[in-house]
Amino acid sequence: MALLILACGPEAQRLCAEHAPDAHPLPAEPTRSDLRFLDEEARRILPVDPTPSLQEIAARPDVPHLGAPGPAPQQPEEPLRVIVVGADAALSLVLTRLMRADHLWAEIGFVPLGRSVVATTWGLPTEPAEALALAHEEAVRPVPLIRSDKGVAVAGSATLSEFSEREYTGEIIVDDATLLFHEAPEGTPPLFGHYGARLVPLLDAPGIAAAPLITPLHGRAGRREVAPEVLYRRWSSPGTRWLTRGATQPDALVEPNPEAVLRGRAVQTGGVGIRVTIDGISAPRPLERATFYRHLRDLQAVRPRYA
Repeated sequence: MALLILACGPEAQRLCAEHAPDAHPLPAEPTRSDLRFLDEEARRILPVDPTPSLQEIAARPDVPHLGAPGPAPQQPEEPLRVIVVGADAALSLVLTRLMRADHLWAEIGFVPLGRSVVATTWGLPTEPAEALALAHEEAVRPVPLIRSDKGVAVAGSATLSEFSEREYTGEIIVDDATLLFHEAPEGTPPLFGHYGARLVPLLDAPGIAAAPLITPLHGRAGRREVAPEVLYRRWSSPGTRWLTRGATQPDALVEPNPEAVLRGRAVQTGGVGIRVTIDGISAPRPLERATFYRHLRDLQAVRPRYA
């Protein structure tokens, strides 16, 4: 097996200096040029891809790839395993590079540093040395790969919000079901309201789970801190809403009712001043529309059996 370990950022490089001295030192958010060597190694291992192209797969009437995620059709004699050490954003950038080059047959391991949605979804250890050992030794268990219409892969999560932290004006659709339809009123935005949506990739079909955001991506500062669940409970009752005055607004809180979560293959939105954020990296400018959907290739994720 060919093995590439990517140490993304100073903390990752310190960890790898002790546990993986052959790791490639990279910035915390590696650029396309930083990751060019991935293409070179993939082409060395698989100079010619004998399987149907993305265009040929998309033209099939039955689209069988949209069911349960499966192993990559490419089976090179020498497998390639890429282990990303760093934040979810680093994994997103590596997956984006591999996806655009159509090298998603490579096996992907991940060692999360800091708070990580991927670690929770994949069931990864939080202790870095343990996660590194798992990324070396565990088997591949494919999962859907979710991407944006701009060609960016979602590793852990994405959000749709209003660029200036006001309530959302627009519509968010999951497959053919409406998650949000709202026009923001004038005046100060409420403590809890209609602020967009948070999306996370699933481990199985259909691919995406989406939940309404009931606070903005970055909440307003207040005079006192109150636990989000307590604050929401007080806000939800007219008799106790006055107790929320002066409280700090939580960041990116989702609707706690599980019935509000919708699952599907695609999420589409149209509206005013939309901010698209993928694994903590915001698009530079507001958009009028955006789409997330399941990619035609599945992600060959190295993760525990019972995640």
